[in-house]
Amino acid sequence: LLTLAAFGLGVLINRVTGKAIFNPLLLGSIFVIVFLSVCNIPYGDYKTSAAPVSYLLLPATVALAIPLYEKLDLLKKNAPAIIAGISVGTLVSLGSAFALALAMDLTQEQYATLLPKSVTTAISMDVAAELGGIAALTGAIVIVTGIVGALLAETVCKLFHITDPIAKGVGIGTAAHAVGTAAARASPGSASAGHVWNALPGGRAATAHKACAAQSSHKRVVQRCFIVHRLLFSTF
Repeated sequence: LLTLAAFGLGVLINRVTGKAIFNPLLLGSIFVIVFLSVCNIPYGDYKTSAAPVSYLLLPATVALAIPLYEKLDLLKKNAPAIIAGISVGTLVSLGSAFALALAMDLTQEQYATLLPKSVTTAISMDVAAELGGIAALTGAIVIVTGIVGALLAETVCKLFHITDPIAKGVGIGTAAHAVGTAAARASPGSASAGHVWNALPGGRAATAHKACAAQSSHKRVVQRCFIVHRLLFSTF
């Protein structure tokens, strides 16, 4: 009940303000943290009670395969561009996290926590846990990454004159996962990233392809990148 109430309040504030920074996930998390702190409720107890809600992340992510299947023809038509965009985006995401880890001398646990920052929440937390990171902190980092991507998406697209809906959908989805893509849908203006959803009948497919294909390939690359990082840390 606490989780649903916190998220519902976040949705209400987001709709009233219309600002991407007031993301329901971020606000809901803040509300839960405040409530647990004020009432002195251990996080372990809350996590156990909220397990059914957390489990729903998995079928919700898998369900994105439905619109993916519905727009399969569009994906086949743009397959080279989509594959290239996801591949480059994944390498840049992992490369930036790797460079940050080396520059700030992060521990393996901290690096594993940061690495899956551009992956959908349900998968990123699972990846972080497998690699020895802090899954709960990874979830927070993922949300922040999505919000930053949502705030900067339109500006970046305008700066680099990116107008193609497929390019916007793949770029924003790969960098800022579902949060960024949702903001792109809602953003007004013919030049905005919001027309990823509206300008194409297959805008939904671009979102689904990001969440399914990008995440599965991202997980494999994340694991390999982590192995390279461990070798470097053990060497130096």
